[in-house]
Amino acid sequence: MTLRAVFLALSVTVILALAPGARADDAVTHFTLDNGMAVVVIEDHRAPVAVHMVWYRVGAADEPPGQSGIAHFLEHLMFKGTETLAPGEFSRTVARNGGRDNAFTSYDYTAYFQRIAADRLDLVMGMEADRMVNLRLSPEDVATERDVVIEERNQRTENDPSSLFREQKNAAQYLNHPYGVPIIGWRHEIETLDRETALAFYERFYAPNNAILIVAGDVAPDEVRALAEKHYGPLPPNPDLAPRARPQEPPQLAERRLLFEDARVAQPWVSRSYTAPPRESGAQEKAAALNILAELLGGGTTSYLAEKLQFDEQIAVYTSAFYGGTSLDDTTFSLVVVPAEGVTLQEAEDAMDATLARFLQDGIDSEQLDRVKMQLRAAQIYARDDVERLANRYGRAMTQGLTLADVQAWPDILQSVTEDDILAAAQEVFDRRRAVTGWLAAPSDPAQEEMIQ
Repeated sequence: MTLRAVFLALSVTVILALAPGARADDAVTHFTLDNGMAVVVIEDHRAPVAVHMVWYRVGAADEPPGQSGIAHFLEHLMFKGTETLAPGEFSRTVARNGGRDNAFTSYDYTAYFQRIAADRLDLVMGMEADRMVNLRLSPEDVATERDVVIEERNQRTENDPSSLFREQKNAAQYLNHPYGVPIIGWRHEIETLDRETALAFYERFYAPNNAILIVAGDVAPDEVRALAEKHYGPLPPNPDLAPRARPQEPPQLAERRLLFEDARVAQPWVSRSYTAPPRESGAQEKAAALNILAELLGGGTTSYLAEKLQFDEQIAVYTSAFYGGTSLDDTTFSLVVVPAEGVTLQEAEDAMDATLARFLQDGIDSEQLDRVKMQLRAAQIYARDDVERLANRYGRAMTQGLTLADVQAWPDILQSVTEDDILAAAQEVFDRRRAVTGWLAAPSDPAQEEMIQ
């Protein structure tokens, strides 16, 4: 029996053992408060813990021109206090009650969460509702936190050539859409962010009718409804909240190429990203095919790229493929090849192209497809053991245009994908005219001369 067959047999055994859990839907209740705030309750009574999350339908892609980074900057400022909470007191209170809290910003959303004992839900909900409408900022708070964000950019971006490369490549991918602007912001624009800019963004977007409350864990829907009506219900909606509308990309007519050289680069690599459609509400089939395509091509050491480039030809030391399907607007399907020692970036790119062509010509290996589907099914099942992951799954989806029904249908849609679906999606997306290919290299790397030629 081959190693692949052994792996497949073991996977079947695991999935069969988990099958009863796979058939059960998440215990989810959904309702909307009178002020327009959506509420989702996910019940899981195995531990006396609750996750409380507020997701705002605003992210870096919704920022006014010239104010890049304001969404992330405001996320930092939301911990500075209100009329009743001193700066930092929110997090100290959560920690004092045995919980933890944090926040994060993406292109399409900003989210705040607390994980705490279920009997402290009333406490954190009251504090979160308070800062939705009562944020207070001093000029000193703003100046201090702006310096913190600039230092964060220095550490995570300026000091990392891989991050700078990804930032430049992303800007080349999106010439008009704000997905081409870094979430943390361009440094020269971060430096101009001030108190008035932050408060204007806050007053425009932080309102109950622009938010989704997700509570997961050892809670009951009636209990959550009562607490939500108590704390969030009195908050006024923003009557002037406009529909989300971003500048869209013009049709891309030719491949774009980028050579990014930096003396700090220790390991060069090739990256290509194609424009791809996101998951669409009520029509997720194409996205499901692209999701499985990414796993088949670059999902670990048993994937097609790894088998051909890392093990058979030994041209690469690392390969991957990724599809960012959950996105409000058009997203990307990305490939990465890190060449082995002595292999140039041009040789690595040529090998990647030849391998993709062979993949499309040979068709889908049915055993590999079964393996990927089983892994995806197992991941969906295991995710139900983590209420925080469940809350994140629903929050991301609902802030990016999907519904509860879409989230719950997704596992079965993935399982229904056929070999023909995958090949059709690949043929559509793998169009070099809609791609950006980038090389990351040290200045002395001979790949530079090849790219220029």
